Amino acid sequence: MSFRPNMTAFTDGIRALGALRWRAWEGVVADLWHAEGTLGGGGHYVSPDPRIVIFLKDGGKSIRLSDTPNDVASRPAGQISYIPAGMPLWSQIIETGEFRHLDLHFDGVALTQKLGERYGMAWAVAALAKPIMLGQSPEIDRIAHLLADEMQGDGQHDLFGEGLVQAILGRVLSATDCTANAEPLRGGLTPHQMRRVTDFMQASLHRRVPVSELAAQIGLSESWFARAFKQTNGETPHAWQQQLRISAAKAMLGRDGSALVEIAAATGFADQAHMTRAFRLVTGTTPAAWRRGHYC
Repeated sequence: MSFRPNMTAFTDGIRALGALRWRAWEGVVADLWHAEGTLGGGGHYVSPDPRIVIFLKDGGKSIRLSDTPNDVASRPAGQISYIPAGMPLWSQIIETGEFRHLDLHFDGVALTQKLGERYGMAWAVAALAKPIMLGQSPEIDRIAHLLADEMQGDGQHDLFGEGLVQAILGRVLSATDCTANAEPLRGGLTPHQMRRVTDFMQASLHRRVPVSELAAQIGLSESWFARAFKQTNGETPHAWQQQLRISAAKAMLGRDGSALVEIAAATGFADQAHMTRAFRLVTGTTPAAWRRGHYC
C-alpha cells in the first residue's frame, strides 16, 4: 500500500482559502496550503512521520513555531522547518494575514533506510531525530516555488517533482552541516541486500530473528553478514531490529487505541515490561508517557 501521512492537527483562528493541492510520489506526499490566520490564533500538530514545512515568500514572518506550547511567541520567525517523527509542534499567529506553505510528509522508515544505506543506520536515525528551524534560504525558496507551481499546474513527469523534493531534503539537511562530515559508506551490504534483509525484519517483528536466519536471506555466512551489517549500519542486526520494533510501537501508540500489552505482543517484545524497558532505553521515557505527551 502506498504511503499516506497521518497528521493530527487542532487549529483556532486559521482557515483554509481554497482547496488543498497535493501530490504523491513513492515515500512522500506534498501538500500546498493557502490559508488566512487571525492575530492570536494558532494550532497544535503531531505526526508519526517526519516532515518539512516551508512558508512561501514571507509567510513565515506572521507565524511562530515551537516544540513547547509556552515558548511559541519568543521564537524567531522561521521560513523552513524540519520536524522529526512524533515531535509535537505549536504555532501562533502574530500578524493577521494570508500565507501559503508547502508541507512534505516522508515515510519515516523508507527515509531512514535510504539515508542509512548511504551514511549508516546509526547516523540516519540520529540525523532524522533532530529538529531544524531555518530562516531565509534563497535556494530552498526557489526550489519550493518550482514545486508549488508544479502542483498547481497540469503536472510534469513524476521524476520532475521527485527531483525537486529530493533537492529540498538535501538542502535542508545540509543547511545545518548534518551531512558535512558524513562520508558515504564503502563495502558492507549492497542496497538490494539491505532492502531484502529489512523487508524480512519488518515481516518478522513479532519474533527475535537469529543472525544466521538473516544471513541466509542473502546467502552469506553468519560471521560475514554480521561484519557487513555493522559496517553498513553502524550497529548490530539485533540492535537495528530493536529500533524497528520501537518505531513500530510508536506508530501503534499514535494510530490506534491498542493496549500496551497488545502493542508489545504485535511488535515482538516478550511482554509489556520488556517493551517498556527497551522503549525507555531508546527514547528516555515509557510508552505510556510517550503516548500521553504526543497524542493526548
